[in-house]
Amino acid sequence: MDSSLNSYLEIRKQMINDFLIAYVNKVKMPDQLKSSILYSIRAGGKRLRPILMMAATEAVGGKSEKVLPAAAALEMIHTYSLIHDDLPAMDNDDFRRGMPTNHRKFGEATAILAGDALLTLSFQVIMETEALTSDQKIYLAQRLSQASGASGMVAGQILDMESENQEIELDLLEKIHQCKTGKLISFAISAGAYLGDANEQQLTNITKTGEQLGIIFQIQDDILDVSGDEEKIGKPVGSDTTNKKSTYPQLLGLVGAKRKKEEHVMSAKKSLSQAAVDNTMLSLLIDHLSHRDH
Repeated sequence: MDSSLNSYLEIRKQMINDFLIAYVNKVKMPDQLKSSILYSIRAGGKRLRPILMMAATEAVGGKSEKVLPAAAALEMIHTYSLIHDDLPAMDNDDFRRGMPTNHRKFGEATAILAGDALLTLSFQVIMETEALTSDQKIYLAQRLSQASGASGMVAGQILDMESENQEIELDLLEKIHQCKTGKLISFAISAGAYLGDANEQQLTNITKTGEQLGIIFQIQDDILDVSGDEEKIGKPVGSDTTNKKSTYPQLLGLVGAKRKKEEHVMSAKKSLSQAAVDNTMLSLLIDHLSHRDH
């Protein structure tokens, strides 16, 4: 990885971590609930979604500090979804990032409530901040709820569950991942550009970039499940096949999946160029995410 990009990622990751921990610590709640929430926040993670939001803001000339509350809200949504995904009724996982999952550490009921609390705290942190105008808060709340809820991430999760043990068409696979993964990534980039005061043409094209990046992210995930390094990706290679999930390599072959990914990379970069933000850290992040090894 380029040293400047690595430094960029580490600095912004630390900014997000510090903000999240400080915010959760100041909210009055039962100790057990706070411990459970902080456990999952401190478990790590690349913080890619909030970093993409910050990068989009910076790409159009905005300040990354302004978007920290919205970036933290997005990461709260992501963290809640992981806690709930790991539950026995969902993926039934015992470990995440090398640590016991939240329900293994605190019990199933507390884990459910920790996820519920993070979901609602995400909107609380947006509404409480003085860094945003009322119009900006309404914009964020409306679009974050759409991206994460019944027509977004949650829709993708249930479509994914319904498709297990079935052979599905490419169109349905793309719909699943556009909802489950893509809409929050698209929200990250479009909201970041909006908060950075992007003009209408920039906002349209950066939003298109976000839509492409969500698919790029998932295709690379599927490729790594076939050919990645188990130690780096943190799970056994071939786990999607074991769990009988449809993937891009399964439907298109490994070479076909890589070709499909590059098509989306080209489309994403074309949209960045049309937004006149192609020589920015946001562009470097697209390259990084499309060729990541974990």
